[in-house]
Amino acid sequence: MSSDAALHYARDNRERFLSEMEELLSIPSISTLPEHQPDMVRAARWLCDRLQDMGVQAETVGSEDYPLVYGQWLQAGNAPTVLAYGHYDVQPVDPLDLWTSPPFEPEVRDGNIFARGASDDKGQALTMVFAAESYLRSTGALPLNLKFIIEGQEESGGQVIKEYVRDHGDRLSADVAEVADSGLLAPGVPTLDTGLRGIVYTEIHVHGAAHDLHSGLYGGVAPNALNALAAIIARLRDERGRILIPGFYDSVQMPSKEILESWRRLPFDEAAFLRDEIGARSLIGEPAYTPYERMWARPTLDVHGIAGGFTGEGAKTVIPAEAIAKVSMRIVPNQTVDEVFDLYRHYVQEIAPSSVEVDVRLIHGDNPVVVPEDSPAIRAAREALQATFGRPAVLARSGGSIPIVGIFQGALGLSSVLMGWGLPDDNLHAPNEKFSLENFYNGINATIRFWERLGSSATA
Repeated sequence: MSSDAALHYARDNRERFLSEMEELLSIPSISTLPEHQPDMVRAARWLCDRLQDMGVQAETVGSEDYPLVYGQWLQAGNAPTVLAYGHYDVQPVDPLDLWTSPPFEPEVRDGNIFARGASDDKGQALTMVFAAESYLRSTGALPLNLKFIIEGQEESGGQVIKEYVRDHGDRLSADVAEVADSGLLAPGVPTLDTGLRGIVYTEIHVHGAAHDLHSGLYGGVAPNALNALAAIIARLRDERGRILIPGFYDSVQMPSKEILESWRRLPFDEAAFLRDEIGARSLIGEPAYTPYERMWARPTLDVHGIAGGFTGEGAKTVIPAEAIAKVSMRIVPNQTVDEVFDLYRHYVQEIAPSSVEVDVRLIHGDNPVVVPEDSPAIRAAREALQATFGRPAVLARSGGSIPIVGIFQGALGLSSVLMGWGLPDDNLHAPNEKFSLENFYNGINATIRFWERLGSSATA
């Protein structure tokens, strides 16, 4: 099936597509805040109605509070089946006073649409919805079989979709998953992510005295939970970023020599990266590895927050009895959550001062994922990106974690095509989140071409 008619339809309906994206972006579907639960239902209903309107069999499933949107069009016979994934929930908007325009009143400025969820992930998910409409409204058919699963809990643990995949694997069977929740290496540079780091998210709870104590009366003899926690954190990694947990690196598998050489050929302007993306004086990390290697292929350990003692205005001379740190590790092939957490927990307990009790807790974890680079689906995606952007796609990896990719791989045996349209400066999870309209339209066109090429292949 030729994609020409669908591409013409997409071009002629750009303004309407933008208007409908603004409708979805106006729904404050913040999954982490219980008061927005009705908005979760409203956003899911919007997507379900939209799919039904174009001729896709669709329904909400899985949960009344955080529904999944499931849709299917299975009339392409023996052609491959794609499972298209996205999410409609968004992050909280704090701090609100840093937004130039209200986060749920979408505004177009300088070729971008600004709103919470614009890039992560409503705008990206809609590229697949509108690609399907472009085919169905222009030709009455798709070049392959298509299933949608769009969730509303990606930003808050994803428990509903995990349970649904576990219990309804047959319904979600496909040849390949398409995940529109990633981005381009740089403007105009089409990118396919072929690997994701995993994550081990933990809390360290330190308990000293039975209750807070006066630092004048008991200072010098009473254990200070915050001091003890600081001592533990200081011994987790050295000043160069090398993680000090014994055995931590034993299972690390670096990419092949060919892949590393291809990354080293990618342009990297350290000064611009520091200025435009990091906003810091200098980069950190293992000096033997390039920045891309550190971000995509090396494990990390970071402290995200420390709580304990007195932090209000003025002074309070207290020796805190309890302190908590949130610490995560990004892990890489062939590390696993269980292995890394076990090493970490034993090490923390070993280095903790004997005067305090330490409880190390695993909050959540996902294993790293590597996607085969030579599959028919990846080849079709590369051809589609070349045709859309006029240049070859970069095969990269993401330092972040997209848990659903590992879930699809482990529970359904599905490899994923990570083909997304965000940019490094889209302010994901931050004020003034944006999405490039050029990337939005290119994403629709590239998806149309991807499905055409994949549909003509013998298998995905």
